[in-house]
Amino acid sequence: MSAVAQARRRAAPSALGKSRRRAELGLLILAIAITGGAYTLASLGQTSSVPANIGPFFLAITGLFFAAHLAIRRLAPEADGLLFPLIALLNGIGYVFIARLDPKLADNQATWTFVGIAAFVLTLAFVRRIRDLQRYRYTFLAMGLVLLVLPLAPGVGVTINGARIWVALGPISFQPGEFAKIAFALFFASYLVEKRELLSMATWPKFRPVLPDLKHLGPVLLAWGIAILVMTAQKDLGSSLLLFFLFIAMLWVATGKVAYPVAGAGLFAVASYGAWTKFSHVQARVDAWLNPWIYPKAGFQVVQGWYAMAWGGIAGTGIGLGRPEKVPYVASDFIFVAVAEELGLLGGTAILMAYLLFIGAGLRTAVQAEHSFSKLLAAGLTALLGFQAFVILAGVTRLLPLTGVVLPFVAYGGSALVANYVLLALLIRISDDSARSRPGANGAVS
Repeated sequence: MSAVAQARRRAAPSALGKSRRRAELGLLILAIAITGGAYTLASLGQTSSVPANIGPFFLAITGLFFAAHLAIRRLAPEADGLLFPLIALLNGIGYVFIARLDPKLADNQATWTFVGIAAFVLTLAFVRRIRDLQRYRYTFLAMGLVLLVLPLAPGVGVTINGARIWVALGPISFQPGEFAKIAFALFFASYLVEKRELLSMATWPKFRPVLPDLKHLGPVLLAWGIAILVMTAQKDLGSSLLLFFLFIAMLWVATGKVAYPVAGAGLFAVASYGAWTKFSHVQARVDAWLNPWIYPKAGFQVVQGWYAMAWGGIAGTGIGLGRPEKVPYVASDFIFVAVAEELGLLGGTAILMAYLLFIGAGLRTAVQAEHSFSKLLAAGLTALLGFQAFVILAGVTRLLPLTGVVLPFVAYGGSALVANYVLLALLIRISDDSARSRPGANGAVS
């Protein structure tokens, strides 16, 4: 067999790959239909008429999502067929509610969705094998640190709502910290895979060893410590929490040592107390969490969110028939409140189920990965997105104090949307690599 024929054979999808792509296509059509139906209902609820741009809207959303689907067919034909349709559904529903709340924000979100899907396709095109990224660990470390420090640079960094986490380049502003999280996940996965055996050996302290020699944790602790200090200086405590959880989760997965999450919980408690005593905005959020009725200024957003969700009941008021605009920052921080009010408990539960299904698919990708780096990276990326969703949903429902993170793929925010599409592309690449490496797959040794 010629080299060209062998290359074509390796590129051709297996029977499992073809089945996954058919399932993905069917689920994607369903997600587009749900999004289009919700967009129509939102217009009917507000103006009692079918939106005049429903045709272009359908063409645009279908074109974007099908372009991503064709990219997966061509570049990752063996990947899990559940990952992208779930994200398409969340992205579509989020856009519908943003358009229902503020058409100007919807125009921006549509542009960022296009950029996000372009970044998704480019990531799949350039990262043809996930293990190739392992050799660039310190490059990713440097990238992560530069991206974190960038908002502090004079002339480009700007402060919005008390947090200096934005960079403005002409008319474009973005949060580089969203991309820094992915860079740190790549660095942690590469470093921890190489050092996992040493990190699993308890040698410190001498009298009762529970942790490894601290010199093996040095580079990771240094990177994590600098990142936490920088984000604290920026008053971006939500991202600090996410990076802390990412670090502890990946360390636990890499070593299997329960001592790490236990020690992490202790460090988190100390850091939380320190933040509460040092930062007035953290005190305000904790006060609003404990009793929003006593602190009406800090707790107004939480109380309004409660009223909105209570008004929605089981089945909701109907899209376009609620009053979620009375909740401050509803399109970004509290988008889940808008969904819960107008789609009710059933709609809110559907959003939660979509995230749980995605987390399950991501963890399945991690379990099925053959290479340790791929396995750890998939677990870390899944934990990063899942914990971000948990933190903001817990804040909205008052399980935890509010933090400055947004609901992935649903809330308004261009930087987070683009970064999360890159995260999705990496997960899909890992899934495709894992399927190709299994015995019997095209290009694999049977």
